[in-house]
Amino acid sequence: MTTPAERYAAHRQRTRDQGPALIDFKGLYDFDLDPFQIKACQALEHGQGVLVAAPTGSGKTVVGEFAVHLALAGRSKCFYTTPIKALSNQKYADLVRRYGPDQVGLLTGDNSVNGEAPIVVMTTEVLRNMLYAGSSTLEGLAFVVMDEVHYLADRFRGAVWEEVIIHVPDSVQIVALSATVSNAEEFGEWLQAVRGDTAVIVDEHRPVPLWQHMMVGTRLYDLFIDDEHAKVNPELRRISLEEVRRAKVNQGRRTGRRRAPRPARFRPPARPDVIERLDRAGLLPAITFIFSRAGCDAAVMQCLYAGLRLTSREEAEEIRAHAELRTADISAEDLRVLGYDEWLAGLERGIAAHHAGMLPTFKEVVEELFTRGLIKAVFATETLALGINMPARTVVIEKLDKWNGEAHTDLTPGEYTQLTGRAGRRGIDVEGHAVVLWAPGVDPGSVAGLAGTRTYPLNSSFRPSYNMAVNLVGAVGAERARTLLEESFAQFQADRAVVGLARQLRKSEEALEGYAEAATCHLGDFMEYAGLRRRLSDREAELARERSSVRRAEAARSLERLRPGDVIVVPGGRRTGAAVVIDPGLAHRSDGPAPLVLTINRQVKRLSVLDFPTPVEPVEKIRIPKSFSSRSPQHRRDLAATLRNKLGDDPEGRPPGRGRGGPQAEDAEIARLRRELREHPCHGCADREEHARWAERYFRLEREAAGLRRRVESRSQVIARTFDRVCGVLEQLGYLAGDTVTDEGRRLGRIYNELDLLTAESLRAGVWEDLDPAELAACVSALVYESRQPDDAAPPKTPSGQAQQALAAMVRLWGELDAVEKDNRVSFLREPDLGFAWSAFRWARGHQLDAVLSETGMTAGDFVRAVKQLLDLLGQVADAAPAGSGIRGTARQAMDAMRRGVVAYSSVS
Repeated sequence: MTTPAERYAAHRQRTRDQGPALIDFKGLYDFDLDPFQIKACQALEHGQGVLVAAPTGSGKTVVGEFAVHLALAGRSKCFYTTPIKALSNQKYADLVRRYGPDQVGLLTGDNSVNGEAPIVVMTTEVLRNMLYAGSSTLEGLAFVVMDEVHYLADRFRGAVWEEVIIHVPDSVQIVALSATVSNAEEFGEWLQAVRGDTAVIVDEHRPVPLWQHMMVGTRLYDLFIDDEHAKVNPELRRISLEEVRRAKVNQGRRTGRRRAPRPARFRPPARPDVIERLDRAGLLPAITFIFSRAGCDAAVMQCLYAGLRLTSREEAEEIRAHAELRTADISAEDLRVLGYDEWLAGLERGIAAHHAGMLPTFKEVVEELFTRGLIKAVFATETLALGINMPARTVVIEKLDKWNGEAHTDLTPGEYTQLTGRAGRRGIDVEGHAVVLWAPGVDPGSVAGLAGTRTYPLNSSFRPSYNMAVNLVGAVGAERARTLLEESFAQFQADRAVVGLARQLRKSEEALEGYAEAATCHLGDFMEYAGLRRRLSDREAELARERSSVRRAEAARSLERLRPGDVIVVPGGRRTGAAVVIDPGLAHRSDGPAPLVLTINRQVKRLSVLDFPTPVEPVEKIRIPKSFSSRSPQHRRDLAATLRNKLGDDPEGRPPGRGRGGPQAEDAEIARLRRELREHPCHGCADREEHARWAERYFRLEREAAGLRRRVESRSQVIARTFDRVCGVLEQLGYLAGDTVTDEGRRLGRIYNELDLLTAESLRAGVWEDLDPAELAACVSALVYESRQPDDAAPPKTPSGQAQQALAAMVRLWGELDAVEKDNRVSFLREPDLGFAWSAFRWARGHQLDAVLSETGMTAGDFVRAVKQLLDLLGQVADAAPAGSGIRGTARQAMDAMRRGVVAYSSVS
């Protein structure tokens, strides 16, 4: 038993490095902080930046919340950034509950609430825009929390994270929170290089242990039979092998002479049965990941039709009251269009879908009810795994592959870990569970590999954009901007790769010196002599290729001259010998003529240019009967006999007196090189061939070294070179003039959009000047919308009149910009997509939701998201338009007209 003095000493040891702010902060929680959280908070209190890489659900956000605590204690500011608006809204609500609405603000593309508060939650793009604009809101900023910083690998939006990290003032401490990545130390080294003192804290321990299972039918098996997750359950392996054997037996029966009974087709367990099985095992609430929106909605309906109910009467009443409260502002007509009754029926039974096609308000209600423990089964797409705090006791994965928009691809270990990371609620569950549904072809060993792999690196997707270029040049000048971009994580990673390549190159160059020394000759410069031999060999090979190419072309032309009845000699290969042409095969033009011939051995073959390395000439001619059929054995025998009789004593058909051609005149370059070789001093060396072997090794390694050199050069300063090309486009178009940003360039600097340059060009060309608000909305939609329709789909419907003319002008402008990009060796701008123009036009004109959705086939969630993206760009267009332009007013009128109904419902709880 410890004494009071010993207990006090232990307490002093634990709190030795914990400052007063951390001790005070720990009192806000009803659980003890984990060692990695304490370590990260200590680093922050000591003035360091931090990178925390830890599993989903491990409590990384506690470190971000400590930065908030430090900011308030020091009367400074903290910006809490997230990658998506929904996560910003959720974090805003959490912080308001703790600190009150006066202390916390929210800035997203949709909402601006208390933006000058000491604590502001925002999307990362909002902070990037503030930095470029030099916003006064940045004054007093001490901390920036970058939640889900691994988003910088995102192909479309990842550059924003790197821009912020590079441009935030040096006095600001960065708190970077990342999912577990295998190269966290590399990312941390980059942060230290560009931000200064940064503590890298990596923790792979899950606070709630995760058990892996597979469900066969409705029977649940453990995936592993040991705590180290090294041994796969042999029963699962037996089931998988039995299925393979059964498939082979069935295949054998199907290919046998007697038709076997059709084998029973495997049917996966019904979704209601899976949920009931989990319920009996005490494994609810559960999230089932289905990589299809329609599949998620269908799963809910299947559970309803099966009569599944997971809630008590009291819970159902509480659910209905909450749902009705949150949807009270939505009109009855819109609720009908949105399928409110079916959605509410599922909620009352404890069942719901969650995907991007749902109305944001509906998704938020599902999140809130699930967090409160009232929803027990959610069917979701993988987007749920990205950031939203919605943990469950169990995660079910229906399939291990998904459609990525182009093809079905297998889940990566990183994706599997992200999905199963939702399993296990801290403070509620003692363990989490991941369940993969077994199906034929699913190998338990492969699932074990997904569950056990910890290699998913964080790779930069950074590249300069047009907007970034004008903002950077305007802020710091072109040369300093170039230097800043070389500080990006993308260049850091490229340079790291260059280090390895440069090491290989250095070793190659050292070996080259040794090879050259080994080839030293006492009679003269042997490397010079070897160079002559090499040039002679190259010239001979070049001439051989030229002759071969000429012969192939001549052979093709000679085949075109063949006619039925011509007797030819096939010079080589399996078809060597005489043959008579039945059909010249001139219709087979894709790869040249393909004559159909009868060989002297009565075989009918289709030949090609490849059978004739040299031109072919008929050696004889015979008549082919009009009634001849190549399918008739008798006809083939008769024609082959005629062929033999015609050839007489030479059945192979060799034309008399024909050889391979006389000697050709020697090439002048070859003659000169051979003369120089004979005259070189080293030509008479007794060890000439030994020296030559070392010289050949030298030349072979020199080619490899040249390839390495090109790779090093291509990676060095790759970001800066791209920036130079981007600036070349902007200078050519008049947005930049050296270090000066023109008026047009300043307008471009206010447009943050994938098609930023096309937006600015449309403004400059005045293509939108005479449009009304609905027409402008239709045109601007083409700059934000990306259709999921295949390329060969029917052209989308567009408004007529001036809007149609403006859309056509935008497409022409894109074509002109595409040509300019090609001249400067960049390719950033996609073609404008007209797929949402008609819907945007009708919505801005005041048409009802059901009329707009029924015509487009869009879901409510997709429609709302598309309109909100359009509103965001319309706002930028209004700000960027020239002062005297009527577009400013038109854009704001379009925004007012579109911000109604389902689009207007606030997404802030």
